[in-house]
Amino acid sequence: MPTIATKLIRWQTQHGRHHLPWQGTRDPYAIWLSEIMLQQTQVITVIPYYQRFIQRFPSIAHLALAPQDDVLACWSGLGYYSRARNLSHAAQIIRQDYQSKFPQSIELIQELPGIGRSTAAAIAVFAFGQYAAILDGNVKRVFTRYFGIDGYPGKADVQKQLWHKANACLPKKTANQSIETYTQALMDLGSIVCTRSKPDCTSCPLQHNCVAHQENCTDKLPSPKPRKQLPKKETIFLMLIKQNKILLEKRPPSGIWGGLWCPLEISTSENTIAYCQQTYGLEVRPLGNISPLDHTFTHFKLKIHPHLLQVVSPNDALLQKGKWMALDDALESAIPTPVRKLLKRVILTDLVKTNG
Repeated sequence: MPTIATKLIRWQTQHGRHHLPWQGTRDPYAIWLSEIMLQQTQVITVIPYYQRFIQRFPSIAHLALAPQDDVLACWSGLGYYSRARNLSHAAQIIRQDYQSKFPQSIELIQELPGIGRSTAAAIAVFAFGQYAAILDGNVKRVFTRYFGIDGYPGKADVQKQLWHKANACLPKKTANQSIETYTQALMDLGSIVCTRSKPDCTSCPLQHNCVAHQENCTDKLPSPKPRKQLPKKETIFLMLIKQNKILLEKRPPSGIWGGLWCPLEISTSENTIAYCQQTYGLEVRPLGNISPLDHTFTHFKLKIHPHLLQVVSPNDALLQKGKWMALDDALESAIPTPVRKLLKRVILTDLVKTNG
């Protein structure tokens, strides 16, 4: 009887993905970059970012020597910015400790910032042909359904079961089966067949032995994460405009939007105009209204109230808080997605052109 690995390898050869930009290479840098970008992000979104990033930073050495601002600017819009900061930090470690050569052992790979067990295994498989099991989100979904494993996959006991299955299903080294093809098959199956909603079970090579398919419960597996209502927060962004430029400050390196450029942020309990006068000695006047923007993080929801203000009497002390940028330049800088959306709204209002 064909094993899971045999079925998946045969399926991937005929129906899997073979032309993604990071395929067909043994370059661990290219593979590492793709694996990090694909964390919590769909392939179709990643492709243009990956192509721009690797053109801008074509090697580990280039990435290691690049200012973090440049790295974050190239990442801007992809989200989960700790991934970019970890990439930059890891590249510096590889340059310093490994002479810019990516380490080959899974244990050393996993010691690098931002690389967990599954990502380290994927890099080792695709770059070095090592036999190792992966367990990303797609693979968890495939195994949870195939073996009929109840419980949220993020729970330690469920995760332990899944890792056991992942290791048990690896192709046999003596069977002359490609570990790379098998690993790619798992990723492809979860991405294009065994999808989160409306899985295409008729196209699945594992359907005949899949517990979820046989018991008609694919919609119930994997078990959802226990629901917890996200807390809601509100904040004010001071969109300070002077001579058609906006003031942005660099956020602290850790925390939300760490290392990115954002407008000054104040509490919603503050009177904006009075705050500018008392805190910065600024005379400002409203330029117009921009509607609030809702943004959801992993752990909370944020409502941003943008206050578009013209600076009537500038104060050089503000330069200690950040720098003035032309709006077009700001859009090209390392800014988070909500700030990008707000800047585009500012540009569309035409208020800056007429009053800035």
